[in-house]
Amino acid sequence: MNLFICYDRCSTCKKAEAWLQAQGVLYEKRPIKEENPSAEELRFWQQKSGLPLRRFFNTRGLLYKELQLKDRLPGMGEEEMLSLLAADGMLVKRPLLITDDTVLVGFREAEWHAALQ
Repeated sequence: MNLFICYDRCSTCKKAEAWLQAQGVLYEKRPIKEENPSAEELRFWQQKSGLPLRRFFNTRGLLYKELQLKDRLPGMGEEEMLSLLAADGMLVKRPLLITDDTVLVGFREAEWHAALQ
């Protein structure tokens, strides 16, 4: 079963969910604010995605800006970044779609379409 991790007040998440439904993709929905991913989950998803860990940060979020992570991330190690992401779901870029084969971070329709074919 695909896992769709989102924030209900996020317009991009709403768009992604509507797209999934229109495509007939089955998924389990998990609210990121209430059920924040653990460091272990994030580590596994990052490895599975092949993306740099920095791509998992919600760079447009208020918390990211408050914590001045744009300047701090380059000096952080992987474990520190994972701990930070696991501490608050609002730091995690969304939506996330975890499938058997891949992990998609953020909604790009063409990318999701290609990955789900």
